[in-house]
Amino acid sequence: MPSDLMPEYDAYEFAISNTNNRKSPRDYKLRQAILSLIYEFFRQRNAVMLYLCETGDNRQKYRSRLFESWFRSSGYQKTFVLMTAELPDEYGIWNYVALILRPDHPQFVSIAQQFSDTIALFRDKPE
Repeated sequence: MPSDLMPEYDAYEFAISNTNNRKSPRDYKLRQAILSLIYEFFRQRNAVMLYLCETGDNRQKYRSRLFESWFRSSGYQKTFVLMTAELPDEYGIWNYVALILRPDHPQFVSIAQQFSDTIALFRDKPE
């Protein structure tokens, strides 16, 4: 879905929801489907993707680790750049976020810098 978190760029948010709230088996087809969707998304556009781990069941850390392991094993490390961050919110809940973009994106440096600056801003919130 389109994202307003980085309004000056063609940015989208990517989310995976477990609507039935049942434990998901480790499914190779799901891994392949998600990686294929990401590949196809970037094949068609010079965009930015933000991956936000859902926090409703307090399993966001595991979702983040699983997504990162899928990415590392995908063979896409030279095709895409994955930048990750962990941020506590005002209630002490840890949020796991990732920025995905192509290394040949014409605005790569400014996008990466904005992501880093935004993460730093959220980490250094005034008391």
